[in-house]
Amino acid sequence: MKFGGTSVADLDRIRNVAARVKRAVDSGDQIAVVVSAMAGETNRLVDLVREASALHDAREYDAVVSSGEQVTAGLLSIVLQSMGISARSFAGWQLPLRTDGMHGRARILEIDGADAIARLEQGQVVVVAGFQGVSPENRIATLGRGGSDTTAVALAAAFKADRCDIFTDVDGVYTCDPRIVPRARKIDRITYEEMLELASSGAKVLQTRSVEMAMNHNVPVIVRSSFEDTPGTLVAAESETMEHEVVTGIAYDRNEAKITLANVADRPGVAAAIFGPLTESEINVDMIVQNVSADGETTDMTFTVAEADFDRAVAMLEGRKEEIGFAAIKADKNVVKISIVGVGMRSHAGVAQRMFQALADRSVNIQVISTSEIKVSVLIAEDYLELALRALHSAYGLDAE
Repeated sequence: MKFGGTSVADLDRIRNVAARVKRAVDSGDQIAVVVSAMAGETNRLVDLVREASALHDAREYDAVVSSGEQVTAGLLSIVLQSMGISARSFAGWQLPLRTDGMHGRARILEIDGADAIARLEQGQVVVVAGFQGVSPENRIATLGRGGSDTTAVALAAAFKADRCDIFTDVDGVYTCDPRIVPRARKIDRITYEEMLELASSGAKVLQTRSVEMAMNHNVPVIVRSSFEDTPGTLVAAESETMEHEVVTGIAYDRNEAKITLANVADRPGVAAAIFGPLTESEINVDMIVQNVSADGETTDMTFTVAEADFDRAVAMLEGRKEEIGFAAIKADKNVVKISIVGVGMRSHAGVAQRMFQALADRSVNIQVISTSEIKVSVLIAEDYLELALRALHSAYGLDAE
């Protein structure tokens, strides 16, 4: 069972979590719990570090920001003990959960769960601080954004758990963001591949790394509400009995910025000259389109980067203008990426065309298109986001009755 920041935001909510854990224990289950820091606590700790020094040591950053989860784990264990439930908290290094040495965005290498498993078999609840492990230098290392989800799935795999329940402030995965599309409906079951595409396309319910890990280790994940007793959404392997919608869900990502390099020399190696330095600077490029060269000499190259990387990307490209050979940079932050996702696309023709037609009918101009086996993404002006989402949701028959 994993509980996010809003689920453990204060002592009353921690007591609510403890009551839920107690019900599971009383039903005979062996329970490991992973907790996030209280809502807002990690941001507060990050701000303190930055205020202390703009050029801070990444290892000390991890020492500070990992403390939020340790506080929550200790408090939940205390509350469980007060209810008569045997419980013990573990920081990441106490399991230990071993990571590589990339502080701030470490990756999990292995989990030695022997002590924790022995406690589970004795009927004790194991409460683990999420988002953290121990580096090869024996230092606390944090896992980066969504690290607690990743911790929970990794523990479920290491403990050979029947499933991993992710408790959050929503009651499952929806066909689209219900705040924008009121007729969005909850999905009962979704494949790992679909969830991975939705998560990487902007859906905030589960972090991409946790879905990847669940898929790699075949851990069934249920996304459910901390505040209601509803079934939630099962994320699992594709089964032969599943009925597949052509499109399962629609995601959007406002965190995109478009860059166009005008009059780039149309010659072999020019793409490597543009994207090589961006890769070296750890700037991830998402969508790419190259216009057809009319004269055989120059072309326009358009691509998107994360909005947070936009200024760095533009500055770096400007610095290499002569080396790359382009006339000008055109930049636009007023864009949004919309993605339709569904494993049913593999066996249905005309899925993309329906998307393009639905947007054309609403006079929404498509700037960039990219596709994968089970996803079609388009880039449009952000002003048309709500109109486009609602039109596509209806076009694919996803509206709730």
